[in-house]
Amino acid sequence: MKENFSTESFKDKYEKEARVNIDLRKALDLMEEAEKSHENGDIEQAIELYKESIAYCPTADAHTYLGWMYSMQSRLEEAIEECHQAIEVDPDFGNPYNDIGCYLLEIDEIDEAEEWFKKAKRAPRYEPRHFPYMNLARVYMAKGQHGKALTELYRALQIEPGEETLQRQFADLLALLN
Repeated sequence: MKENFSTESFKDKYEKEARVNIDLRKALDLMEEAEKSHENGDIEQAIELYKESIAYCPTADAHTYLGWMYSMQSRLEEAIEECHQAIEVDPDFGNPYNDIGCYLLEIDEIDEAEEWFKKAKRAPRYEPRHFPYMNLARVYMAKGQHGKALTELYRALQIEPGEETLQRQFADLLALLN
């Protein structure tokens, strides 16, 4: 069963407004710099740039990615707080819901994580769309609910059929169940 909902990309969300809102344009430029710092392994610099981006114009994206940087430093409470702030800014952005679920999984809060992944699946703006399905499958595997896990992996494959890791996970679980 394919999920039906409208989606909105990052570009769709910000492109038009950024042309007329100089603070948003600066915030987006800082986010781009932060991403490059992250790619270069400079998490501290990325954190500072995301904070600066938020100071110019808070976006759900900057809060979420700041949280991700905190999680890389095992600062999970701060990461979760940034995700909650992201949701306040834009409840349609799915990434912070998924990320909260991942952070909760790290601290073995499996039942709470499940609810966050379900919320992520319903979010109109989410990339990569298949992640919450994969993560929900992890929850179900941890609970020993292999049939439900297989269903979530199947749904993820419908969204991202070429994802080799996902194909392998699905095949491995299917073999386990047979």
